[in-house]
Parts: sequence; structure tokens; C-alpha cells
Amino acid sequence: MTAQNRVLVVEDEQVIRTALRRLLERHDYLVEEAGSVRDALENFNPDDFDIVVSDLRLPGAPGTDLIAATKTPVLIMTSYSSLRSAIDSMKMGAVDYISKPFEHEEMLETVARIVQESAARKATVEKPVPPPEPPVYGMIGSCPQMMELFRRIRKVAQTSSTVLINGESGTGKELVARAIHKLSDRKDAEMISVNCAAIPENLIESELFGHEKGAFTGATANRTGLVEAANGSTLFLDEIGELPLEAQARLLRVLQENEIRKVGSVQSKKVDVRLVVATHRDLKQLVIDGDFREDLYYRINVMTLVIPPLKERGNDILELADAILERTCKRLKSPALKFSPEATQAISVYSWPGNVRELENAIERAVVLAESEYIGAELLAIDTSGRNQLRPLNDRSQAASHASPALNAHDDPVEELSLEDYFQRFVLEHQDQMNETQLARKLGISRKCLWERRQRFGLPRKKKQA
Repeated sequence: MTAQNRVLVVEDEQVIRTALRRLLERHDYLVEEAGSVRDALENFNPDDFDIVVSDLRLPGAPGTDLIAATKTPVLIMTSYSSLRSAIDSMKMGAVDYISKPFEHEEMLETVARIVQESAARKATVEKPVPPPEPPVYGMIGSCPQMMELFRRIRKVAQTSSTVLINGESGTGKELVARAIHKLSDRKDAEMISVNCAAIPENLIESELFGHEKGAFTGATANRTGLVEAANGSTLFLDEIGELPLEAQARLLRVLQENEIRKVGSVQSKKVDVRLVVATHRDLKQLVIDGDFREDLYYRINVMTLVIPPLKERGNDILELADAILERTCKRLKSPALKFSPEATQAISVYSWPGNVRELENAIERAVVLAESEYIGAELLAIDTSGRNQLRPLNDRSQAASHASPALNAHDDPVEELSLEDYFQRFVLEHQDQMNETQLARKLGISRKCLWERRQRFGLPRKKKQA
């Protein structure tokens, strides 16, 4: 027992009080004494002690009156060791009782036990409750799925393992990758991001791994690839399922040997790159179909993070909508706007097949069109009836696979088609004759936009065989 434990002895008989004081001080207690309840309360604050040892029968008020006057545990001493007096004391809140005359060992053991138990209770009660772990920087969400995702992000960020992020288009896979990078020991270097679907297949190897001058027509100078540019940092490959098989083989070498070889070069170069990849597709199925290397799949499938779709995130939708609205108003230099009750209801019941990206687009459109401080449901331009929402990806894929290549504007005039239907029809009719660049040019959109719409409508592009 340490000298930090303080005892207040309340006893009217001087001989007993002095003997008890000396006994406790010999065992390193700090002891103060009083002859009555009144004396104890006027001269001391019982809350400053670790235990109060008081006789039951005292001049004036009984020792049990101290129980109500302090939070400190009170040990009652009584010469009347009947069961009734003990029970009465305990009912009034005494932590324990001891009979007089007491054995020294009994007193010491009882006091030590009460002090230890009291200290343990205080530690439990006073132990500060740790605040909930803050959400990952740049991401919003408090539903159980997102809190688990945040926990995993923080954990995996401390390692150098390759990470596979899986989630539907528009769920924020790049945000997760950036969060991993920002929480890692590579945070001071810039993360390199690559959308594998937005680079033409004939250029993707050069973009990723670089090339030597003269390696192919148009290679008029040496070029450093994005993998080498990410040396000492993090390389994020979005939609890795769109990577051609030959590029997959080169990427596997990076993971196995930590080295790259530029296109047209015979020399290899060591690199230190932390790889984070993402996809909305089932890579295991792509392996079965022969569109993804099995050895690469097992190399990147070390740590997998799954992002839940927006429709499964409960009240996160409204929290996200408010944050996006505030951010969009600031970016567009618009006055602060609010959602009308009808708009809030529409946001909460819509299934958001395009996830957070669709929510951002709907809110930006509404901010641009808003003419008052409130955004109405009509400005969001979403259909909550369910009639015009996109079919699930599997249903759309089946519809596409059964569509007749002979479809043309004579079967269903273009003016009667929605833009979505027109896009799907045009791609199905022309993808065998045009490459991605030509398709995008004809549709008046970028390659990246073409790829995003393919994913949205379940029309993956055809892969060339390696």
C-alpha cells in the first residue's frame, strides 16, 4: 500500500482512535482523525479520503450519517456485533462493517480490500470514453458498412500490401485510394492515378511503363511511364479489369520483381511502388472468361475493400446530399441553398443507380437551375416512381446480349428514343466496325465518358485477344 491512500478515522474513544491511527500509519496510510460526525465534517472534506473508518455509536449523530455526506466508502465499526446492526448499516450504504474489538490483520485486510475495490470502480467510471474514430479524410458516412470501411482503410494504410477496391461505378473508389495514400508513410509524395479504361489499348503500355525513342512509330523521344513516376509513392489503377492481357503481364512483373522495362528497352529498372487497384467488375469471373490473368488476380487480391452502393447506406444519403450541396454552392459561387421537404424525400427514396457521382450531378444541375433559396424535387430530375430507373447491371447485360445487330432508326425512330436508349443502340450497332476513339468521336463525347456510360448501361467493350 502506498502513502497516497488517505484514511479518515472517526472514533470518540481516544485510546481506540490513537491505536487505529498508529496501526494504519505503520502500513503507509495517511491518517486523519475526528471524535464525532460533526467534528469530521467541520474539519475535513470526507471526499478527499480513500476510505472513512467510523464507529457506529458516536456522540450526536451516528456514524452512518457520514454515508450520505460523502462518496467515499465508509467502513462501520461496532461493538454491537449483532446481525441487526450490521444489516442496518449495510442497508444505509456502508461498504462493510467490522466488529470491535477487531484483530489488526482483519482491519488491515478489510481496509486494503475496500481501498482497492474503490480505486478500481473509480478507474472504470472516470476512464474517458474514447471518441468514435473520425471518418476518413474526404469521405462522409456513419452507417455500419462505412464505419467498417473506414476502420479497414486506416488499418491497411499502415502496410505496404497491394489493395483491391471493389464497388459499383460512382461509389468513390478513387476517394478510398487517396485516403489510403494520405494515411500511409508515402503521403508526402503525389499519388499517381490512372483510369485503365480511358487510355487507348495501343498506348496503355507506353503510358504505364514508358518507351524508348524509336520503339514504335511516333516514339520520337524517351518517355517515363506512370509506374516509374509513382516510384516512392502510390499508384492507383482504376478499372484494372479493362487492362489488356499484355499490359497485365508487365504489371505482374512490377509486383513480382519490383522492376519495370520500358517498351523497346532491354534494360530493367527497380521501382518502389505501392499499388492500389479498383474495379466494379467480378475479376474472378474475368479470370474464368480468360480476360484477366489468374496469377495477377492473386497478386492484387491481397487486401480487398468493398464500398457499399449508395442505396444501402441509409441516412448517409441525406448527409452526403447536404455536404455536396454546400460544396457545390461554394464552387459555383451560388448563394447558400437548401433542399425543400419534397426534394429531401425524393433523395431518400430514389435508388441512385449511379451512386454518389449521380447524386453530385443531380445536385449540380439543381444548383444551376435554382431560382430561389430552396431546391425543389423537380430540379433534381430524378424519377422516384421506378419506371425510368436503369435496370440492374445483369438485366441490362442480358438485354444487350440478346439485342439484334440489325436494329436501326427505322425500327424505333431516334426522336422517340431517350438519350440512354440511343447511346446503347448506337454502340451495339457500331462497336464491331469502330474502335473506342471513333465511337466517342461519333457520339461527341470523350473516351472516358464513353467508358463510364458503357459501365452504366452494362455494355463492356470487347477485348482484343493477346
